[in-house]
Amino acid sequence: MTVTAEADGVGVVVCSGEFDLDTTGLLIGACEVQPVPASLLVVDVRQVEFADSSFLNALIRLRDTRPLTLRGPLPRQLRRMMEMTGALDLFDIRPTPDRAH
Repeated sequence: MTVTAEADGVGVVVCSGEFDLDTTGLLIGACEVQPVPASLLVVDVRQVEFADSSFLNALIRLRDTRPLTLRGPLPRQLRRMMEMTGALDLFDIRPTPDRAH
């Protein structure tokens, strides 16, 4: 998991690998160590290989405490879980910006 600060008060947390009850705390911890409170938190979930309900709960809690966007596309398993639980509509999901001109 990587935490970066971008210009204009945007904080980015890149998640990769598997997230369950034992590892989801890493996401919360990474979001709490932002050097400056971000006006927008972007959680990049493109590299999440597996996520259980504890990961989804963490995303919902983060969303309820600050402006949050998920950077996608969502991995298939995560998208399916969010669709099945009705949580998909709770999130602003944006693709990675295309920097090529």
